[in-house]
Amino acid sequence: MKIRSSFCLVPVAVLLASCGGTRPPAPAPDPSAAATAQALRQFDQMKFGMFIHWGLYAIPAGEWKGKYVRGIGEWIMFREKIPVAEYEQLARRFNPVKFSGDEWAQLAADAGMKYMVITSKHHDGFAMFKSQASKYNIVDATPFARDPMKDLSAACAKRGVGFGFYYSQDQDWHEAGGRGNTWDFPEQRDPRPYLEGKVFPQVKEILGNYGTLALIWFDTPGMLSEQQVDELRGMVKSLQPSCLINSRIGHNRHDYVQTGDNAIPIQVYTKEGKWEVPATLNDTWGYKKNDRNWKDPRDLIGKLADIVSKGGNYLLNVGPTAEGVIPEGSRKILRIMGEWLKVNGESIYGTSPSPFYLPDITWRATVKPGKLYLHILNWPGTKLRFEGLESQVNKAYFLANGAAVPFRQNGAVLEFELPARPVDPYDTVLALEIAGTEPKVSAACRAGQLPGRLDLYAWVARLRGEEIRYDWATQSATRFRRFEQESNALWWYPYKSLDGEYEVEITYACPDRAAGSRFRLASERRGAPPESVLEDLVEPTGGKFVTRKLTGKLVVTPQTDHISFDLPGDDRSAPMQLRKITLIR
Repeated sequence: MKIRSSFCLVPVAVLLASCGGTRPPAPAPDPSAAATAQALRQFDQMKFGMFIHWGLYAIPAGEWKGKYVRGIGEWIMFREKIPVAEYEQLARRFNPVKFSGDEWAQLAADAGMKYMVITSKHHDGFAMFKSQASKYNIVDATPFARDPMKDLSAACAKRGVGFGFYYSQDQDWHEAGGRGNTWDFPEQRDPRPYLEGKVFPQVKEILGNYGTLALIWFDTPGMLSEQQVDELRGMVKSLQPSCLINSRIGHNRHDYVQTGDNAIPIQVYTKEGKWEVPATLNDTWGYKKNDRNWKDPRDLIGKLADIVSKGGNYLLNVGPTAEGVIPEGSRKILRIMGEWLKVNGESIYGTSPSPFYLPDITWRATVKPGKLYLHILNWPGTKLRFEGLESQVNKAYFLANGAAVPFRQNGAVLEFELPARPVDPYDTVLALEIAGTEPKVSAACRAGQLPGRLDLYAWVARLRGEEIRYDWATQSATRFRRFEQESNALWWYPYKSLDGEYEVEITYACPDRAAGSRFRLASERRGAPPESVLEDLVEPTGGKFVTRKLTGKLVVTPQTDHISFDLPGDDRSAPMQLRKITLIR
């Protein structure tokens, strides 16, 4: 990835040269470039991190004045248009006496997480650290009157867990110059006083008062100009050159790419350098007391293997309570993931992405010199046929127990003999020792070379909305409920892997009693009308899975943000089970 400099290149220089004027000296190299490059290499080795969303929103915990509020917990001020003066009163009640930085850092270490990112200031504008720039902070405005970030950063350092801060630089619903709050402040605003009076000073504070930061995780750049983003990046790199910056700083001034929330690319993605997926353990980020939709550890371990095999890091979120307690549901899941990583971490940490395109959801692959790891996510029975590896395989064994796995190799085709049941209930890793350092892959099976028929399974999609569920037994998504705000849907993220017009097949099941709703399949761009839309009826299938070809073609381009599936009119057919859509060139 090209590391952006904080210097601005002035177009006048090009004009002078073209007119015969004296060419000015080349701009000085970015002094932080070497430190940034080294930090990126370390970041790529880490693979797995803990995200923490913690703030005043943990007090209402998804309810306001006795009313349940749909959507993610930390957006309750925005969703309910709560006046600043009213929301501020939450600070008087915020007293997280059960907080323990050591317990949180130890949980991250036990889970096999190599770095941590916590909200220093979210969109509600409240600082979870001691700030001289604004009295609206946890030390000056709450009965707790302590800076928990001091304890947490020290606890992470003691355990070798990289420490970083989330900071909302653009949205700030507490400030007239911050974006978002149009119920207290005029819609037109000048961000400069807010940036100079709060953002820049607070970013300096978190860079200067909490030791070495692995990264700063900015969010929603929105209204900031290129110059303002350059100023922000320049400040970070001048104070901590090795502190990484994510792509949500805006204007391509990043060190690594942030995907959308819970958004995993459908294929191996290496075109824009290092990337990371921020994701949740349940439906929310900030704590909501009624959200117990904890994801299956099998799903999360599978997602970790999926993301790493495609070239990314997995930043998995917990939302502590207002008392400072990480919910037991979160802790239990993370410890299961940690136990799996103790045995199988060799196939995750420090690996390279899959050199193969991913044909289905049976396996994922990661690589180390002389080794290929096959993560078997959906057990195929007693035989696994694997195509595309031209390197000679010298040995095959299960990473969990070291047991040898019999196999036959015929050219680029491998056939493995497997036990009837998986060795690991979550992800059985098959380690292959191969001739040579790097695997040799058949041209037709290489990452980036997609087949004429590409299956997009529901498991690969983002599940949008609180009600939708994934069923492992049928490998399908169901409960497509419709609401005015955040209806249930599936979103697939091509991330520039698709380009063209595609015929479409849909594989689903629907009870006869529930048939009749219209479904919509669309290729979408952020902030723009859809590129193309296909609509049809959910026909009855007697509850059995069928495959239907749709009329028309779906256009997908490198600019497509996501491919969506939902029920736009009514949700009579919400019980339908969607297994996959198939794109046919």
